[in-house]
Amino acid sequence: MAGRKKGGRGEEKPVGESRHADAPESGFLQGLQTYGDRDFSIYMRRAFAKSQGFSGEELVRPVIGIAYTHSRYNPCHRHFPELLEAVKRGVASAGGLALEFPTISLHESTLAPNSMKFRNLMAMDTEEMIRAQPMDAVVLMGGCDKTVPAQLMAAASAGKPAIQLIGGPQMTSRHRQDRVGACTDCRKFWTKFRAGEIDAGEIEAVESRLVTTAGTCAVMGTASTMAVIAESLGMTLPGTAAIPAVHADRLRAAEATGVEAVRLIQSG
Repeated sequence: MAGRKKGGRGEEKPVGESRHADAPESGFLQGLQTYGDRDFSIYMRRAFAKSQGFSGEELVRPVIGIAYTHSRYNPCHRHFPELLEAVKRGVASAGGLALEFPTISLHESTLAPNSMKFRNLMAMDTEEMIRAQPMDAVVLMGGCDKTVPAQLMAAASAGKPAIQLIGGPQMTSRHRQDRVGACTDCRKFWTKFRAGEIDAGEIEAVESRLVTTAGTCAVMGTASTMAVIAESLGMTLPGTAAIPAVHADRLRAAEATGVEAVRLIQSG
């Protein structure tokens, strides 16, 4: 019959009839590109996704985006690859598909003139990537001073279910009889050096002891304050703001955060 073709089970259907008439506007097929042909958009998206080894079964799961702020310029976040794997493990165990995506990463000591200049740029980057890419919910991985507020600003504007995973504070170290950590102790010892109370050899020794693990500054400074605020706002799992970056509980919190991200979708 002209203008008709056989369907998958022998039934006839009009040429050009949608292959995905009932495809949901959620999961991996939400926010399709506008090529003028919805089926073609779906076909192209799935084809490129399958080039990454995803199966058709994986591509119908709820999608959890992970805003990933790992950077070699950001020592506070150097443990994020391990945290990321824990988040993805949690998402998968809850039946979701975890897809991380990079965003701007901010660190005070490696940004000029300072990290505050770039906070709003990071917020815009994160918001637009949440909007532009298919995801049902997002995990925001952050920790440093301006990262957490930038991500919270982005999530509020993007309007998708969001949960934050704080990277956690560093462990303190020791220099001779002093327990030391970044920030406050940086200035304390530098003041002594400028005053001539300690010499160049000792300030160099201090430099190697101030920051000895991954994580944010271990004092009650901006990073810790932002972490506590995020938890108080209900944007992190309860009790997770102050878990040290290198503690096994931080990995367990990351996995639980992935599970919770899927639950957020299911809860409506």
